[in-house]
Amino acid sequence: MDSQAPDRGALLPLAYHATVVDYLRRHEPEVWRWASARATGADHRDALRSMLLRDTYRIEADAHADVHAALAQAMSRLGVEARATLYQSPGQDMNASLVYVPGEVHIVLQGPLLERLAPPELLAVFGHELAHYLLWSRDDNQFLVADRILNDALAAPGASASHRETWRRYALHTELFADRGGAVAAGAVAPAVSTLVKVQTGMGSVDAAAYLRQAVEIESSEPGASAAHSHPETFIRARALALWWEGAADLDPWIESRLHGPLALEKLDLPGQVRLQALTRGFLAHFLAGTPLASEAVLAQVRMMFPDWRDDEPAIDPEKLGQGVIDDSVRGYLNALMMDLALADPDQQDAALLRAGQMAQGLGSVEALQGNLRRDAGFGKRELDRYQRQLDRQSDHQRAREGRA
Repeated sequence: MDSQAPDRGALLPLAYHATVVDYLRRHEPEVWRWASARATGADHRDALRSMLLRDTYRIEADAHADVHAALAQAMSRLGVEARATLYQSPGQDMNASLVYVPGEVHIVLQGPLLERLAPPELLAVFGHELAHYLLWSRDDNQFLVADRILNDALAAPGASASHRETWRRYALHTELFADRGGAVAAGAVAPAVSTLVKVQTGMGSVDAAAYLRQAVEIESSEPGASAAHSHPETFIRARALALWWEGAADLDPWIESRLHGPLALEKLDLPGQVRLQALTRGFLAHFLAGTPLASEAVLAQVRMMFPDWRDDEPAIDPEKLGQGVIDDSVRGYLNALMMDLALADPDQQDAALLRAGQMAQGLGSVEALQGNLRRDAGFGKRELDRYQRQLDRQSDHQRAREGRA
């Protein structure tokens, strides 16, 4: 085992796990209480045990002593103390899963895992599944409860896109957490990485160091966020695990970039909706700050969106909303909001449209704003040209003021 490696004490839920739990507790307290009772009910436990006995082959310790010895070693390294049972399910694809029962470890293997994996890789598989058990068991099962709520939301008629996206991201973060458990159980990153590649490809032999180099190469050519449904792409998982193992200082923003990407209207999760609401308020506050634009007509428009709007709303500078923070869909949304405010009061429309242009320059969305002006304000080429000249003069004056300062 690598003495410099993270130990089981470093296995902490990721920030997104805590964010989702906090959201559900705050916004769905009744659902949270119901799901908490369901997650640990005796009837639920008995049904799971019956399903496992009916549908799998139970791997007994007397007949498979070496396998159980590996499981015991993984449990020791992760600090799991519970009665453990192993099962082999039908199917040729290599896989493993945990069936969660409080106080009991039930791991189901599928395909030729026991034949294809080297002893350290088997430790990594067991560590991965045991990490699921640790996550679901800690802090009064709150991370399990969140998982159950999201799963139930998807199964309900009319499940929203935000529920689907929240479940997807929650699952992706859970797999990164479990991968860390695999590495801790194996005592190294390499067995956990080679296991991931073997399960993905079916290969019998994998060079983990070579795949980690490949993962860096893939990442450099594919900078976007994961599009995976429940398990991140293997190269992302390998890179995330290696960065965690090395104690990379920028791991959290890296995960944010690789699993979330910039805020996007078509991919809003539940926390993202809260974030967009706060961003909208801050953006509108900046639009009005230091200007005489907050007329009764404009404030009435703002209060249609935010009835609790305050005069001292914290402002967000559009220049802080760069490419990695929001995408073009959110920029278009913010442009549309500015147009609504600019057209709300005919007496100050020209000044408000110039303010919108100034804000769009900070967003990098002036060209898109011109489309709004054509569609919503009836600007033709002559008006757009004059508008652009006004914006340019305004920018020149701003630079001159900053130079004198």
